[in-house]
Amino acid sequence: MRTCKELRPGETAKIVSIDGDASLRSRFSALGLRPGSAVELVRRAPLGCPLELAVNHTHIALRAADARHIHLAAA
Repeated sequence: MRTCKELRPGETAKIVSIDGDASLRSRFSALGLRPGSAVELVRRAPLGCPLELAVNHTHIALRAADARHIHLAAA
């Protein structure tokens, strides 16, 4: 299964599941990153980290290490 870290700029996918500890899942939920939500990778920083994601008309930045916990399916 793909993760957010593997998206290409402009690509959209749907969140299937989120793994990691409870505090990380809670933080993602507060940011609007929940199973069933659509996410789009807007761009990456020049060295690949952080990633800028668009979710629910909001842009957020995530570290690549955190983005690997978000599992996706094609939108």
